[in-house]
Amino acid sequence: MLHVDTLIIGGAVMGSSIAYWLSENQDYDGTIVVVEPDPTYAHSSTALSEASIRHQFSQPVNIKLSMFATEFFSNFHDNVQVNEDAPDLPFRETGYLFLASQDGMENLISNHEIQKECGAEVALLNPKEILERFPYMNVTDLEGGSLGIRNEGTLDAFSLMQGFKLRARHNGVQYLNNRVVSLTVNKNKTLVESAKLDSGENVSCSRVINCAGPRARWIAEMVGLPLPVEPRIRAAFVFDCREKLEGQTLPLTIDPSGVHVRTDPPYYLAGAPPTEDLEVHPDDFKVRQEEWSENIWPVLANRIPAFEKIKATSSWAGHYAYNTLDQNAIIGPCEHLPNFFFCNGFSGHGFQQSPGVGRGISELITYGEYRSLNLSELGYERILRNEPFLEKAVI
Repeated sequence: MLHVDTLIIGGAVMGSSIAYWLSENQDYDGTIVVVEPDPTYAHSSTALSEASIRHQFSQPVNIKLSMFATEFFSNFHDNVQVNEDAPDLPFRETGYLFLASQDGMENLISNHEIQKECGAEVALLNPKEILERFPYMNVTDLEGGSLGIRNEGTLDAFSLMQGFKLRARHNGVQYLNNRVVSLTVNKNKTLVESAKLDSGENVSCSRVINCAGPRARWIAEMVGLPLPVEPRIRAAFVFDCREKLEGQTLPLTIDPSGVHVRTDPPYYLAGAPPTEDLEVHPDDFKVRQEEWSENIWPVLANRIPAFEKIKATSSWAGHYAYNTLDQNAIIGPCEHLPNFFFCNGFSGHGFQQSPGVGRGISELITYGEYRSLNLSELGYERILRNEPFLEKAVI
């Protein structure tokens, strides 16, 4: 039977980030195997994400994770290069603009103060200031907005994942095109001992890391642990607008309704949580076209009158690995099963949090503690206690 020190279940951006950070750490001397059933990543949350980064969160730990990602991305080539070659990771800085009506201002101001304390470069705008920057917007129903001035925008999610993966493989990490179908724990149910693969092979392991994205709950069930994570569908609609928007470039703008829209040259991109935001089958990637015509387009036309005459040109759908307890990541081991690590429930934030989370889990495994950024607030024990650690700025 093959034995590995660290078995990572899921090889998209989170699994590959952990493999990267472990293999980069000279203090870690174990073997690493990543099990990924789809080497094309065609239906991974990574590949189907809108691939954006922001510093505007409500919890300091999430702000700091994104700030570290900004730092990592700025040196991406040097961080992941193999023989001086690395995927391109161009960053298009557009900012995020959170809009608020009267009901949402208290929450917007509270989040803004937390972001400023953490060092985020954000500005609180009144309706007049919003209109001065973005004269194409209807601000009559708004009380204000929060705009990211620097370090917010979009990148290429697939390039990020590939950078992690290529460097990890260069460092000796093995990727298996397979699927974990069961996990075996010891007689006392205190340690995971092995994994059975879809090919029929058994792999013994010193530890397991659950990076299975929207399917993570079923991995946790293999060892008898509850995990409030489920696949929820999110669609993205690309559309064309013939009328030029005069003013500053449209940032990724979040309407009080929950609809968001951003510039995606030469087009625009929009989305929103479904009207009935419920769990879907993990193989369901059907775009609900009625969401565009009934929910998204009317909001866009009201907020930006030039968008009254637009046409959707394409669309796709992916999944959030949605944490139903508090829409926050679940990171680290279970006290009762200390060699089973969670890396789940990012609720749409995994792309931008992957560098910091991968680094953090590698520190936990290598040193038994966080050394760079304390992620203990995101630990699994809060799930067992049913104590939410709520992230309020979820798109």
